[in-house]
Amino acid sequence: MANRPGSSNMLRLVGGRHRGRKLKFPSARGLRPTADRTRETLFNWLAPVINGSVCLDLFAGSGALGFEALSRGARHVTMLEMAMPVFRQLQQNADLLGETEHTELLHQSALSWIEQSTDRQFDVIFIDPPFKENLLEQIIEKLINQNMVKPSGFIYVERDKGQQLPDFPDGYSVIRDKTAGQVAYSLIEYG
Repeated sequence: MANRPGSSNMLRLVGGRHRGRKLKFPSARGLRPTADRTRETLFNWLAPVINGSVCLDLFAGSGALGFEALSRGARHVTMLEMAMPVFRQLQQNADLLGETEHTELLHQSALSWIEQSTDRQFDVIFIDPPFKENLLEQIIEKLINQNMVKPSGFIYVERDKGQQLPDFPDGYSVIRDKTAGQVAYSLIEYG
């Protein structure tokens, strides 16, 4: 879902050292930045672990989750985005924030990247795919099969509120689950 006509295509970082900074993002099919309140709640949940963490944002879009993580002290964020105009804006925003040293931006499909990435593990993985593409179960299965979540790490999942959260294997626990409007969001801990 693209933004409404006349909307500003701006997002505001809600916490950390870049708090209040506004970032542009282009209109694109399926792009819906995570709402300010949802981000605030998520990063309150992650407050004990986000500082110094290594994060993965599989469907970066506007960069709301990845840049928020950096603002709140993440050591490094890998962000994947397929749409070229959106990818270019992510590059510009990383530069604007002075976060290029702490950001790896990849113009690549999340599924193919996961399949090619071995021996990479993350403290926090953000999964917020375009809702209509039904990628959630497949993405989670591949992440777990590739052992990409560090022990005591977290997976954040955002989905349409009508979509069920996929089952997770033993060792993974849903520790938070909320709904805001049409969006459901969950935090899963490993280990």
